[in-house]
Amino acid sequence: MRFFLKHLLFFLTSFYAFAQVQEEINPPANIKTVIFKGPTEDQFPVVQLGESMTLEFDDLTASEQDYYYKIIHCDYDWTPSQLLKSQYLNGIDNQRIIDYENSYNTLQPYSNYRLTIPNNEVQLKVTGNYVLEIYNMNQELQFSRRFVVYKDVVQVGGVVKRSRNFEFLNEKQIVQFNINTTGFPVVNPKQEVKVSIIQNHFWPTALYNIKPQFTVGTELVYKYDQETSFLGGNEFLNFDTKDLRTPTFAISKIDFKELYHHYLFPNEFRYDRPYTYFPDVNGDFVVRTLQGDDVSREAEYTKVHFSLPYEAELGLDQVYVYGKFNNYDLSEENLMAYNEETGNFELEYPIKQGFYNYKFVVQKEDGTLRPNQVSGDFHFTENNYLILVYYRDFGDFYDSIIGIGTTNSRDISN
Repeated sequence: MRFFLKHLLFFLTSFYAFAQVQEEINPPANIKTVIFKGPTEDQFPVVQLGESMTLEFDDLTASEQDYYYKIIHCDYDWTPSQLLKSQYLNGIDNQRIIDYENSYNTLQPYSNYRLTIPNNEVQLKVTGNYVLEIYNMNQELQFSRRFVVYKDVVQVGGVVKRSRNFEFLNEKQIVQFNINTTGFPVVNPKQEVKVSIIQNHFWPTALYNIKPQFTVGTELVYKYDQETSFLGGNEFLNFDTKDLRTPTFAISKIDFKELYHHYLFPNEFRYDRPYTYFPDVNGDFVVRTLQGDDVSREAEYTKVHFSLPYEAELGLDQVYVYGKFNNYDLSEENLMAYNEETGNFELEYPIKQGFYNYKFVVQKEDGTLRPNQVSGDFHFTENNYLILVYYRDFGDFYDSIIGIGTTNSRDISN
Protein backbone atom coordinates (compact mmCIF):
# COMPACT_ATOMS: atom_id res chain seq x y z
CA MET A 1 0.00 0.00 0.00
CA ARG A 2 2.82 2.39 0.90
CA PHE A 3 4.51 1.60 -2.45
CA PHE A 4 1.27 2.41 -4.31
CA LEU A 5 0.73 5.69 -2.46
CA LYS A 6 4.33 6.72 -3.03
CA HIS A 7 4.06 6.21 -6.79
CA LEU A 8 0.61 7.82 -6.94
CA LEU A 9 2.03 10.91 -5.18
CA PHE A 10 4.95 10.97 -7.61
CA PHE A 11 2.54 10.81 -10.59
CA LEU A 12 0.34 13.61 -9.28
CA THR A 13 3.35 15.77 -8.43
CA SER A 14 4.84 15.22 -11.87
CA PHE A 15 1.51 15.93 -13.58
CA TYR A 16 0.96 19.25 -11.87
CA ALA A 17 4.62 20.22 -12.15
CA PHE A 18 4.30 20.05 -15.92
CA ALA A 19 0.83 21.62 -16.05
CA GLN A 20 0.86 24.38 -18.62
CA VAL A 21 0.01 27.98 -17.82
CA GLN A 22 -3.37 28.80 -19.37
CA GLU A 23 -2.47 31.73 -21.58
CA GLU A 24 -5.17 33.47 -23.58
CA ILE A 25 -5.38 32.12 -27.12
CA ASN A 26 -6.37 34.61 -29.81
CA PRO A 27 -8.87 33.60 -32.51
CA PRO A 28 -8.32 32.95 -36.22
CA ALA A 29 -8.87 35.77 -38.72
CA ASN A 30 -12.55 34.91 -39.30
CA ILE A 31 -13.48 35.55 -35.65
CA LYS A 32 -13.56 39.22 -34.67
CA THR A 33 -14.85 41.58 -31.98
CA VAL A 34 -14.60 39.30 -28.96
CA ILE A 35 -16.40 41.05 -26.10
CA PHE A 36 -16.25 39.46 -22.66
CA LYS A 37 -17.55 41.39 -19.68
CA GLY A 38 -19.31 41.11 -16.35
CA PRO A 39 -21.59 43.68 -14.68
CA THR A 40 -19.16 46.54 -15.42
CA GLU A 41 -18.09 47.97 -18.77
CA ASP A 42 -14.53 46.65 -18.43
CA GLN A 43 -13.84 43.83 -20.88
CA PHE A 44 -12.33 41.53 -18.32
CA PRO A 45 -14.97 39.82 -16.17
CA VAL A 46 -14.31 40.20 -12.45
CA VAL A 47 -17.50 38.86 -10.88
CA GLN A 48 -18.73 37.77 -7.50
CA LEU A 49 -19.75 34.14 -7.24
CA GLY A 50 -23.23 33.89 -8.78
CA GLU A 51 -23.00 37.07 -10.87
CA SER A 52 -23.51 36.90 -14.62
CA MET A 53 -20.96 37.45 -17.41
CA THR A 54 -21.44 37.55 -21.18
CA LEU A 55 -19.22 36.54 -24.10
CA GLU A 56 -19.98 37.85 -27.57
CA PHE A 57 -18.12 37.40 -30.86
CA ASP A 58 -18.60 37.55 -34.63
CA ASP A 59 -17.78 34.91 -37.25
CA LEU A 60 -17.13 36.67 -40.56
CA THR A 61 -17.76 33.49 -42.55
CA ALA A 62 -21.46 33.93 -41.65
CA SER A 63 -21.88 30.16 -42.02
CA GLU A 64 -23.70 29.60 -38.71
CA GLN A 65 -21.03 27.20 -37.50
CA ASP A 66 -21.48 25.32 -34.27
CA TYR A 67 -19.28 26.54 -31.40
CA TYR A 68 -18.83 24.92 -28.01
CA TYR A 69 -17.45 26.18 -24.70
CA LYS A 70 -15.40 24.63 -21.93
CA ILE A 71 -14.48 26.06 -18.53
CA ILE A 72 -11.15 25.40 -16.77
CA HIS A 73 -10.48 26.26 -13.13
CA CYS A 74 -6.94 27.49 -12.45
CA ASP A 75 -4.69 28.21 -9.52
CA TYR A 76 -3.12 31.55 -8.68
CA ASP A 77 -0.40 31.08 -11.32
CA TRP A 78 -2.95 30.18 -14.05
CA THR A 79 -2.06 26.50 -14.18
CA PRO A 80 -5.05 24.10 -14.03
CA SER A 81 -6.08 23.41 -10.43
CA GLN A 82 -6.41 19.97 -8.88
CA LEU A 83 -10.21 20.26 -8.72
CA LEU A 84 -12.38 17.92 -10.75
CA LYS A 85 -15.00 19.60 -12.95
CA SER A 86 -17.71 18.34 -10.64
CA GLN A 87 -15.99 20.21 -7.80
CA TYR A 88 -16.08 23.61 -9.49
CA LEU A 89 -19.08 23.28 -11.83
CA ASN A 90 -22.75 22.52 -11.30
CA GLY A 91 -23.90 20.94 -14.54
CA ILE A 92 -21.84 20.10 -17.62
CA ASP A 93 -19.80 22.31 -19.93
CA ASN A 94 -18.75 21.45 -23.50
CA GLN A 95 -22.20 22.66 -24.55
CA ARG A 96 -23.08 24.23 -27.90
CA ILE A 97 -23.62 27.99 -28.01
CA ILE A 98 -27.25 28.20 -29.11
CA ASP A 99 -27.73 31.98 -29.02
CA TYR A 100 -26.62 33.34 -32.40
CA GLU A 101 -28.03 35.47 -35.21
CA ASN A 102 -26.80 36.63 -38.60
CA SER A 103 -26.00 40.27 -39.30
CA TYR A 104 -28.74 42.44 -40.72
CA ASN A 105 -28.35 44.86 -43.65
CA THR A 106 -24.53 44.90 -43.54
CA LEU A 107 -22.03 44.86 -46.41
CA GLN A 108 -19.86 42.42 -44.45
CA PRO A 109 -22.02 39.41 -43.50
CA TYR A 110 -21.29 37.78 -40.14
CA SER A 111 -22.86 35.57 -37.50
CA ASN A 112 -23.03 37.04 -34.00
CA TYR A 113 -22.75 34.59 -31.06
CA ARG A 114 -23.64 35.23 -27.42
CA LEU A 115 -22.98 33.12 -24.32
CA THR A 116 -24.03 33.93 -20.76
CA ILE A 117 -22.54 32.25 -17.68
CA PRO A 118 -24.12 31.00 -15.44
CA ASN A 119 -26.88 29.50 -17.57
CA ASN A 120 -29.31 26.56 -17.48
CA GLU A 121 -26.54 24.07 -18.27
CA VAL A 122 -23.70 25.20 -16.03
CA GLN A 123 -23.04 27.26 -12.89
CA LEU A 124 -19.80 27.98 -11.03
CA LYS A 125 -19.36 26.58 -7.52
CA VAL A 126 -16.09 28.08 -6.27
CA THR A 127 -14.06 31.25 -6.59
CA GLY A 128 -10.68 31.57 -8.30
CA ASN A 129 -9.10 32.00 -11.72
CA TYR A 130 -10.96 30.57 -14.71
CA VAL A 131 -10.37 30.17 -18.43
CA LEU A 132 -13.22 30.02 -20.93
CA GLU A 133 -12.34 28.08 -24.09
CA ILE A 134 -14.29 28.19 -27.36
CA TYR A 135 -14.10 25.23 -29.77
CA ASN A 136 -15.48 24.67 -33.27
CA MET A 137 -17.52 21.65 -34.38
CA ASN A 138 -14.29 19.68 -34.94
CA GLN A 139 -13.27 20.30 -31.31
CA GLU A 140 -10.44 22.58 -32.43
CA LEU A 141 -9.65 25.37 -29.97
CA GLN A 142 -10.56 28.71 -31.53
CA PHE A 143 -9.77 31.10 -28.69
CA SER A 144 -9.80 31.43 -24.92
CA ARG A 145 -10.32 34.20 -22.37
CA ARG A 146 -9.50 34.52 -18.69
CA PHE A 147 -11.91 35.64 -15.98
CA VAL A 148 -11.94 35.68 -12.19
CA VAL A 149 -14.64 34.91 -9.63
CA TYR A 150 -14.39 36.16 -6.05
CA LYS A 151 -16.13 36.46 -2.71
CA ASP A 152 -16.05 39.80 -0.95
CA VAL A 153 -14.59 38.58 2.36
CA VAL A 154 -11.68 40.97 2.99
CA GLN A 155 -11.44 44.70 2.29
CA VAL A 156 -8.71 46.06 0.00
CA GLY A 157 -7.74 49.72 -0.23
CA GLY A 158 -5.03 51.08 -2.53
CA VAL A 159 -3.37 54.26 -3.76
CA VAL A 160 -0.96 55.07 -6.60
CA LYS A 161 2.31 56.88 -5.86
CA ARG A 162 5.21 58.24 -7.87
CA SER A 163 8.37 56.16 -7.82
CA ARG A 164 10.94 57.03 -5.18
CA ASN A 165 13.66 55.76 -7.50
CA PHE A 166 15.12 58.90 -9.10
CA GLU A 167 15.92 56.96 -12.30
CA PHE A 168 12.19 56.28 -12.87
CA LEU A 169 10.73 59.32 -11.12
CA ASN A 170 8.85 60.52 -14.21
CA GLU A 171 8.12 57.12 -15.73
CA LYS A 172 6.82 54.69 -13.12
CA GLN A 173 3.76 54.34 -10.91
CA ILE A 174 3.76 52.49 -7.58
CA VAL A 175 0.71 50.64 -6.25
CA GLN A 176 0.51 50.58 -2.45
CA PHE A 177 -2.36 48.91 -0.62
CA ASN A 178 -3.69 47.36 2.60
CA ILE A 179 -5.78 44.22 3.12
CA ASN A 180 -8.10 44.25 6.13
CA THR A 181 -8.79 40.65 7.19
CA THR A 182 -11.15 41.44 10.09
CA GLY A 183 -13.59 38.54 10.49
CA PHE A 184 -11.54 36.21 8.30
CA PRO A 185 -8.96 34.02 10.08
CA VAL A 186 -5.49 34.32 8.55
CA VAL A 187 -2.88 32.49 10.61
CA ASN A 188 0.18 32.72 8.36
CA PRO A 189 -0.41 35.50 5.80
CA LYS A 190 2.95 35.10 4.05
CA GLN A 191 2.06 31.51 3.21
CA GLU A 192 -1.73 31.61 2.95
CA VAL A 193 -2.28 34.93 1.12
CA LYS A 194 -1.08 35.74 -2.40
CA VAL A 195 -1.67 38.89 -4.40
CA SER A 196 -1.73 39.79 -8.09
CA ILE A 197 -1.73 43.36 -9.44
CA ILE A 198 -2.89 43.99 -13.01
CA GLN A 199 -2.60 47.27 -14.91
CA ASN A 200 -5.52 47.99 -17.27
CA HIS A 201 -6.48 44.28 -17.27
CA PHE A 202 -3.30 43.50 -19.24
CA TRP A 203 -2.01 40.18 -17.90
CA PRO A 204 1.46 40.06 -19.56
CA THR A 205 2.71 42.82 -17.22
CA ALA A 206 0.88 41.60 -14.08
CA LEU A 207 2.85 41.33 -10.83
CA TYR A 208 2.75 38.17 -8.72
CA ASN A 209 4.19 36.68 -5.51
CA ILE A 210 3.97 39.89 -3.50
CA LYS A 211 4.20 39.16 0.22
CA PRO A 212 2.86 41.53 2.91
CA GLN A 213 5.58 43.94 4.03
CA PHE A 214 4.30 43.85 7.60
CA THR A 215 1.07 43.38 9.56
CA VAL A 216 -0.73 45.71 11.94
CA GLY A 217 -3.33 43.76 13.87
CA THR A 218 -5.67 42.30 11.24
CA GLU A 219 -4.31 44.50 8.46
CA LEU A 220 -1.73 43.35 5.90
CA VAL A 221 0.33 46.28 4.63
CA TYR A 222 1.98 46.47 1.20
CA LYS A 223 3.99 49.71 0.94
CA TYR A 224 6.69 48.60 -1.45
CA ASP A 225 8.37 50.73 -4.07
CA GLN A 226 10.19 48.63 -6.65
CA GLU A 227 8.23 45.42 -6.03
CA THR A 228 4.85 46.95 -6.98
CA SER A 229 5.93 49.38 -9.70
CA PHE A 230 4.64 49.68 -13.26
CA LEU A 231 5.80 51.75 -16.19
CA GLY A 232 3.20 54.44 -16.72
CA GLY A 233 3.02 54.24 -20.51
CA ASN A 234 0.95 56.90 -22.25
CA GLU A 235 -2.70 57.50 -23.04
CA PHE A 236 -3.96 55.28 -25.84
CA LEU A 237 -4.70 56.70 -29.27
CA ASN A 238 -8.30 56.43 -30.42
CA PHE A 239 -10.75 56.75 -33.30
CA ASP A 240 -14.52 56.51 -33.75
CA THR A 241 -16.27 54.94 -36.76
CA LYS A 242 -19.83 55.00 -35.42
CA ASP A 243 -20.83 57.06 -38.47
CA LEU A 244 -19.82 55.28 -41.68
CA ARG A 245 -19.80 58.37 -43.89
CA THR A 246 -18.60 61.24 -41.68
CA PRO A 247 -14.93 61.70 -40.74
CA THR A 248 -14.15 62.46 -37.10
CA PHE A 249 -11.11 64.21 -35.60
CA ALA A 250 -8.90 61.11 -36.08
CA ILE A 251 -10.13 60.15 -39.57
CA SER A 252 -8.65 61.98 -42.55
CA LYS A 253 -10.86 60.53 -45.28
CA ILE A 254 -13.38 57.80 -46.09
CA ASP A 255 -13.48 55.72 -49.28
CA PHE A 256 -15.92 53.09 -50.41
CA LYS A 257 -14.76 49.96 -52.24
CA GLU A 258 -16.15 46.56 -51.29
CA LEU A 259 -16.47 47.99 -47.76
CA TYR A 260 -16.02 51.43 -46.26
CA HIS A 261 -12.37 52.38 -45.73
CA HIS A 262 -11.49 54.76 -42.90
CA TYR A 263 -8.04 56.36 -43.20
CA LEU A 264 -6.64 57.64 -39.92
CA PHE A 265 -4.35 60.66 -39.80
CA PRO A 266 -0.70 59.55 -39.53
CA ASN A 267 0.31 59.29 -35.88
CA GLU A 268 3.52 60.57 -34.37
CA PHE A 269 6.19 59.37 -31.97
CA ARG A 270 5.37 60.72 -28.52
CA TYR A 271 8.22 59.40 -26.38
CA ASP A 272 10.15 62.70 -26.61
CA ARG A 273 7.16 65.04 -26.29
CA PRO A 274 5.60 66.48 -23.13
CA TYR A 275 2.81 64.40 -21.65
CA THR A 276 -0.68 65.53 -22.64
CA TYR A 277 -3.76 64.19 -20.90
CA PHE A 278 -6.35 62.90 -23.33
CA PRO A 279 -9.20 60.75 -21.96
CA ASP A 280 -9.09 57.13 -23.09
CA VAL A 281 -10.62 53.81 -22.05
CA ASN A 282 -7.26 52.21 -21.23
CA GLY A 283 -7.01 50.13 -24.39
CA ASP A 284 -10.64 49.04 -24.50
CA PHE A 285 -13.33 49.57 -27.14
CA VAL A 286 -17.09 50.08 -27.43
CA VAL A 287 -19.10 48.85 -30.43
CA ARG A 288 -21.64 51.45 -31.58
CA THR A 289 -23.28 52.63 -34.79
CA LEU A 290 -25.55 55.39 -36.07
CA GLN A 291 -26.76 53.14 -38.89
CA GLY A 292 -28.88 50.79 -36.77
CA ASP A 293 -30.35 50.03 -33.35
CA ASP A 294 -28.98 46.53 -32.70
CA VAL A 295 -25.21 47.11 -32.53
CA SER A 296 -24.47 43.39 -32.29
CA ARG A 297 -26.11 42.63 -35.66
CA GLU A 298 -26.33 45.97 -37.51
CA ALA A 299 -22.90 47.50 -36.90
CA GLU A 300 -20.82 47.39 -40.08
CA TYR A 301 -17.24 46.19 -40.51
CA THR A 302 -14.94 48.75 -42.12
CA LYS A 303 -11.30 48.65 -43.20
CA VAL A 304 -9.36 50.97 -40.90
CA HIS A 305 -6.00 52.24 -42.20
CA PHE A 306 -3.27 52.99 -39.63
CA SER A 307 -0.02 54.80 -40.46
CA LEU A 308 3.11 55.75 -38.55
CA PRO A 309 6.12 57.60 -40.00
CA TYR A 310 9.29 55.55 -40.21
CA GLU A 311 12.19 56.68 -37.99
CA ALA A 312 15.78 55.52 -38.42
CA GLU A 313 15.97 54.28 -34.82
CA LEU A 314 13.48 51.54 -35.69
CA GLY A 315 15.96 49.90 -38.08
CA LEU A 316 14.56 46.50 -39.02
CA ASP A 317 12.27 46.29 -35.99
CA GLN A 318 8.68 45.17 -36.43
CA VAL A 319 5.81 47.49 -35.55
CA TYR A 320 2.37 46.22 -34.55
CA VAL A 321 -0.98 47.89 -33.91
CA TYR A 322 -2.77 46.50 -30.92
CA GLY A 323 -5.38 47.08 -28.24
CA LYS A 324 -8.21 45.18 -26.62
CA PHE A 325 -9.94 44.99 -30.02
CA ASN A 326 -7.40 42.31 -31.06
CA ASN A 327 -6.52 41.27 -27.49
CA TYR A 328 -3.02 42.73 -27.82
CA ASP A 329 -2.15 40.16 -30.44
CA LEU A 330 1.26 40.09 -32.15
CA SER A 331 0.43 38.29 -35.39
CA GLU A 332 0.93 38.86 -39.10
CA GLU A 333 -2.55 40.36 -39.32
CA ASN A 334 -1.54 43.22 -36.99
CA LEU A 335 1.98 43.73 -38.38
CA MET A 336 2.57 47.03 -40.16
CA ALA A 337 4.32 47.09 -43.54
CA TYR A 338 6.68 49.79 -44.76
CA ASN A 339 5.42 51.82 -47.73
CA GLU A 340 8.33 53.28 -49.72
CA GLU A 341 6.09 55.80 -51.48
CA THR A 342 4.77 57.41 -48.29
CA GLY A 343 7.68 56.63 -45.97
CA ASN A 344 5.23 55.27 -43.41
CA PHE A 345 4.49 52.00 -41.69
CA GLU A 346 0.94 51.12 -42.73
CA LEU A 347 -1.73 48.59 -41.80
CA GLU A 348 -5.25 47.86 -43.06
CA TYR A 349 -7.43 46.02 -40.52
CA PRO A 350 -11.16 45.09 -40.48
CA ILE A 351 -12.88 46.56 -37.44
CA LYS A 352 -16.52 46.71 -36.39
CA GLN A 353 -18.01 50.18 -36.03
CA GLY A 354 -17.35 51.85 -32.70
CA PHE A 355 -14.95 53.74 -30.47
CA TYR A 356 -11.52 52.11 -30.23
CA ASN A 357 -8.27 52.59 -28.33
CA TYR A 358 -5.01 51.43 -29.88
CA LYS A 359 -1.25 51.87 -29.68
CA PHE A 360 1.88 51.04 -31.64
CA VAL A 361 4.34 48.55 -30.14
CA VAL A 362 7.82 47.63 -31.37
CA GLN A 363 9.35 44.18 -31.44
CA LYS A 364 13.14 44.21 -31.70
CA GLU A 365 15.07 41.86 -33.94
CA ASP A 366 15.93 39.68 -30.92
CA GLY A 367 12.22 39.28 -30.10
CA THR A 368 12.16 41.78 -27.22
CA LEU A 369 8.91 43.73 -27.05
CA ARG A 370 9.07 47.50 -26.48
CA PRO A 371 5.46 48.44 -25.74
CA ASN A 372 6.16 52.12 -25.11
CA GLN A 373 9.02 52.91 -27.50
CA VAL A 374 6.67 54.93 -29.72
CA SER A 375 4.36 56.40 -27.06
CA GLY A 376 6.78 56.89 -24.14
CA ASP A 377 6.39 56.37 -20.37
CA PHE A 378 4.93 59.04 -18.09
CA HIS A 379 4.00 58.88 -14.43
CA PHE A 380 1.02 61.18 -15.09
CA THR A 381 -0.71 58.62 -17.35
CA GLU A 382 -4.16 57.58 -16.18
CA ASN A 383 -4.16 53.81 -15.52
CA ASN A 384 -6.50 51.45 -13.71
CA TYR A 385 -5.11 48.86 -11.30
CA LEU A 386 -6.83 45.68 -10.12
CA ILE A 387 -5.65 43.94 -6.95
CA LEU A 388 -6.67 40.27 -6.54
CA VAL A 389 -6.30 38.61 -3.12
CA TYR A 390 -5.92 34.80 -3.19
CA TYR A 391 -6.14 32.47 -0.19
CA ARG A 392 -5.16 28.84 0.32
CA ASP A 393 -5.32 27.28 3.77
CA PHE A 394 -3.22 24.26 4.68
CA GLY A 395 -4.78 21.21 3.01
CA ASP A 396 -6.82 23.16 0.44
CA PHE A 397 -6.70 21.97 -3.18
CA TYR A 398 -7.10 25.32 -4.91
CA ASP A 399 -6.54 29.06 -4.57
CA SER A 400 -9.73 30.95 -3.77
CA ILE A 401 -10.17 34.69 -4.25
CA ILE A 402 -11.35 36.37 -1.05
CA GLY A 403 -11.32 40.00 -2.13
CA ILE A 404 -10.47 42.54 -4.79
CA GLY A 405 -9.39 46.15 -4.81
CA THR A 406 -9.18 48.82 -7.48
CA THR A 407 -7.30 52.08 -7.68
CA ASN A 408 -6.48 54.63 -10.36
CA SER A 409 -3.45 56.81 -11.03
CA ARG A 410 -5.68 59.80 -11.74
CA ASP A 411 -4.99 61.00 -8.19
CA ILE A 412 -1.31 59.99 -8.11
CA SER A 413 0.70 61.52 -5.25
CA ASN A 414 4.33 61.70 -4.15
